Amino acid sequence: MHDPVPRLPSLLEAVLSVGTDLELRATLQHIVDAAAELTEARYAALDMTDPGRDGLRGIRTAQRPEPPERPESPESPESLELIVPIHVDDEVFGDLRLAGKRAGPFTDEDEQLVRVLATQAGIAIGNARLYETARQRERWIEGAAAVTTALLSGESAADALMTVAERARRLAEASAGVILQPTEDGGMEIVTASTLDDPGDIVGTVIEPGSPVLEQLLGGEPVFIDDSATDPRMTTHVRHRFGPNMMLPLQAGGRLLGTLALPRRRGGRPYTAVERLLATQFASQAALALVHAEAQHSRERLAVYEDRDRIARDLHDLVVQRLFATGMMLESTQRRSAGTGDADKDVHAMLGHAVDELQSTIQEVRTAIFALQQPPADAPTTFRGKVLREAAGAAAVLGFQPSTRFTGPVENRLAEPVAGRLLTALRRALAAASRRAGVSRVEITVDVTAPLPDGRPGVRLMVFDDGGAGTTVTWQSPL
Repeated sequence: MHDPVPRLPSLLEAVLSVGTDLELRATLQHIVDAAAELTEARYAALDMTDPGRDGLRGIRTAQRPEPPERPESPESPESLELIVPIHVDDEVFGDLRLAGKRAGPFTDEDEQLVRVLATQAGIAIGNARLYETARQRERWIEGAAAVTTALLSGESAADALMTVAERARRLAEASAGVILQPTEDGGMEIVTASTLDDPGDIVGTVIEPGSPVLEQLLGGEPVFIDDSATDPRMTTHVRHRFGPNMMLPLQAGGRLLGTLALPRRRGGRPYTAVERLLATQFASQAALALVHAEAQHSRERLAVYEDRDRIARDLHDLVVQRLFATGMMLESTQRRSAGTGDADKDVHAMLGHAVDELQSTIQEVRTAIFALQQPPADAPTTFRGKVLREAAGAAAVLGFQPSTRFTGPVENRLAEPVAGRLLTALRRALAAASRRAGVSRVEITVDVTAPLPDGRPGVRLMVFDDGGAGTTVTWQSPL
């Protein structure tokens, strides 16, 4: 056996080199390169026992052993390989393999040196793991805080989901970040997708009822998949694009908002246990932020509607009543000023004009009050929905639901700005009906088949109420 002391400086240098970097991959590469240099091996490799734990499959030197010129004998130096295990926290991390020593077979001295290096390597790997875990945890915590801040800043529901998907995709280093929500028939549909490439037909993809993963997803359980393309539980048409995948419940307070899926490309690095844990915690935090953002949005909407209701009451109690009283005084003055002289006629006419203007103003204010008293619901997108919403708003004032009838294809033939003018006329007619005494029935008719007097295609609005002798308000316009 050779005296190992002359090689002690090289060993010390190798030991120091493996601890110079806290990044795990770089640390492992230092270990492999140091072992090859220390033993004069042409080839060194580190094969990990559990590559999925750290997301690394193996580390090699850049140069592989040169093939022999003739078949080797069992004793040939080229056929010998030195294998030394590396232990981290009493577990075998992997095997350090060396082959192709330039000056003959590996010696006991080589093995001793590599075992010393392996001991130091185990310590360096443990430190690198701790550093990497701390760095990952910091990134995910910062990401969750950023998502919470963004969601509570007043984003719409669609923007909020995209914020969660986008941030999670970046943190997980995934190919896509998608959010699925339950469908009425018991499946789940992708409603939001953040991808590195064009999402294409990802949004709208449905996991049909009966899929093996649905029971877990709808039950709020995470699903971890090694390869989406080959896993029999995956049934969507986009599964072949992806490899490792995490499907995490967005659940808060027992309420399932949806599922956050983070697939990587085919052949991509598998998710580690730490990444799975951190992503699951992120999903829980994001779900809580979504619920809080929704509650905040609801509170803000409620405050707006409370303000609208207060403004409507103030307008009715103060402005309308004062205008009405002023109008009555003018009417009384008009009657007293009636005479035969030209001056009296002019004053009478001016007072009449003032009374008409006040009545018109009162009508406009009452129309505004009626609009302010509309129920706190999302604005409908169809014309029929908008008419029905106006009718529902009038019901709150009238005490009963007006009847509504549509004649002809109103959605196809009635477009802006005609639809907007019709709705304005409808509000005015309903406001007028609501202030008449004795009204117990209101009928709304929208007809797009009624031609105008000149024969042109038109739309006709008729609002009938049975107050007094009955009143019918008619409005029409060209299409």
